Amino acid sequence: MRRKKIVRDTKETKIVLALEIDGTGAYEINTGCGFLNHMLELFTRHGRFDIAVDCNGDTEVDYHHTVEDIGIAMGSAFKESLGDKRGIYRYGSMLLPMDEALILCAVDISGRSCVNFDVQIPAQKVGDFDTELVKEFIEAFAREMGLTIHVKMLAGENTHHIIEAVFKGMGRALRAACAIEDEYADEIPSTKGVL
Repeated sequence: MRRKKIVRDTKETKIVLALEIDGTGAYEINTGCGFLNHMLELFTRHGRFDIAVDCNGDTEVDYHHTVEDIGIAMGSAFKESLGDKRGIYRYGSMLLPMDEALILCAVDISGRSCVNFDVQIPAQKVGDFDTELVKEFIEAFAREMGLTIHVKMLAGENTHHIIEAVFKGMGRALRAACAIEDEYADEIPSTKGVL
């Protein structure tokens, strides 16, 4: 089974995160931020991963450290769960509609971090969540996992819908990229022989 438990304990956050890549979409998520909980639940459900997150962060300051550190922990869990990445499809993409919003998300589990985030988020906040933290989460996650990710907004007006489509699209694209290609289950999907 491809699974990992990560404990991250800093002066800013205390995080315990458990991931099972080959899951059912089950989740237990407590980040201290309702909107982030909701987005991670969507990511988990649509990715069909099993994820448990418990975070005690310095939310009296703001959600920045919580969001970034959960991204780091989650990226680390994915990287370690995938091991040498033998047999994975490696690439995945999703064109995801959420009412008037339309988001393209494409990923490459390349071992290299690259983020192209081309999303215009209309509002600065959803509830008490700073929407600029969406990009912070993706950058921390991609950096730690060694993931190339392109997120492009093709349409959208409602901030909640746009961000929801981003997280659902990421889940679906990663689900495809992490899947094992049965015919090539013993091969590293790279001409280099390593990812």
